[in-house]
Amino acid sequence: MKTMQKILVVSIVLLSTLSVYGQPIPADSMYLGQAQPQNTPKIFNLPVTSGHRACERIAISADGKEIFYGELNTYPVTSGRVRCLKYLENKWQGPFDVFEGFIAPKFSINDSILYLQNSKFYTYYSKRTSTGWSAPVRLFSKNIRTHYFQMTNLNNFYASSYYEGSTADGNLSKLIVVNQDTLLQSLGAPLNSSNQENDFFMAADESYVLFSKNALYEAGDIYLSFKKENGRWTNPKKLGDAINKPGNSWEYGQFVSHDGKYLFFTRGGNSMASYYTYWVKIDNIVDSLRVTNFVPYLNYQIPAQSIDTGRALSYIIPDSTFIDDDGNNTLTYSAALSDGNPLPAWLSFNPGTRAFQGTPSVSGKINVKVTALDSAHAAVACTFAINVIITGADESKVLLPKGFSLDQNYPNPFNPTTVIEFSIPKAGRYKLSIYNTLGKHVMDVSDKEYSTGNYKEIFNASGLSSGLYLYRLTGDNANLARKMLLLR
Repeated sequence: MKTMQKILVVSIVLLSTLSVYGQPIPADSMYLGQAQPQNTPKIFNLPVTSGHRACERIAISADGKEIFYGELNTYPVTSGRVRCLKYLENKWQGPFDVFEGFIAPKFSINDSILYLQNSKFYTYYSKRTSTGWSAPVRLFSKNIRTHYFQMTNLNNFYASSYYEGSTADGNLSKLIVVNQDTLLQSLGAPLNSSNQENDFFMAADESYVLFSKNALYEAGDIYLSFKKENGRWTNPKKLGDAINKPGNSWEYGQFVSHDGKYLFFTRGGNSMASYYTYWVKIDNIVDSLRVTNFVPYLNYQIPAQSIDTGRALSYIIPDSTFIDDDGNNTLTYSAALSDGNPLPAWLSFNPGTRAFQGTPSVSGKINVKVTALDSAHAAVACTFAINVIITGADESKVLLPKGFSLDQNYPNPFNPTTVIEFSIPKAGRYKLSIYNTLGKHVMDVSDKEYSTGNYKEIFNASGLSSGLYLYRLTGDNANLARKMLLLR
């Protein structure tokens, strides 16, 4: 569809017709005249209707004379609206009720359009008129749910795939148009993870992103990631303890002022009465985190290795397996068994070349843990299996699985084929299926009878667009799923 392209055209047209802002707001009246915070967050007082709280992101116009915010009663939202405070006739006036049934307002790049979100996670937009704002209209005609939709100065559109009741965790995504269809393309690892990435703020120049991450049913914190020259993102860093409170405290609803000085966010705990909008000075925090050490992360899962007894094993860990955003030349490597014991006598590991070598004499399976350590002693590890097998009749006795397992696909990211390994302890009919991040079934890799054993299936993603997908193994008491990333 062409909805995003139409919105972009409307934004550019309205930019040329908007009048120049009048006299600047006095410095002591900015931000409702409230005392500006430093590195410790302060409550940003916003008037609300009885039984409601000021939650989710807010929107402040470029001239500072309009503050839009949402108020809601609980989660999931059953009563909510967008309100506005305006600086008129040398004083703040309002609040004015602007949009009933919507929350999380966000201005377009020139304040001519206001993006909104309803309780079902559909994005709407309203255009500024000579008398106020037009009635909100659904942004996407198809049934696509987007969370915290926003547009940058680079004319790119972003949203999270998160929504309450989703069959998959949320991911920060870029919206792309493929064959007239709008799709959510995950921004990939390490920005997105097996946890839930939901509320976020993308800097206007896309130099950084602030986002909330939380595991299912657990409290969330705000993280920061920087965009690298290759277009990928740095390993996220959690904002300090002053912003992210420990325990059952949720921090979300990010908005950064146009001058980049202040972060506005929502914080609350188990009681709805504990939720408030906060603000904190953020520019110095962003600058300091840009130059502090980045923790290395696992980029590609090391695939399982198989070797016959009496044959030599030689395997070198690719340099791209672990990524250190400070530079991979800072990493040093070590290897041991996953339980911490030394490698068996037949297997050696060279840390300088990242090479495993050896000739096994007995069959069995070992789990090896490889650790990468950076110069600041921050570590990341990856565990993989080495299967030593006996060819012939005894092979099945050695490798019969005791439980269901679904390994990380390899390579990952991939284009267009990847290998998916899994183990089945009980014969029966099983299905290996592919889903998109919205939980929609894409295709089946296999759907057939399997005997007890270990299997490999090759998934060919030809015809699919880049993005994050889920693969799921289902069958008799089996329901396992993992994420994989297709990069064209």
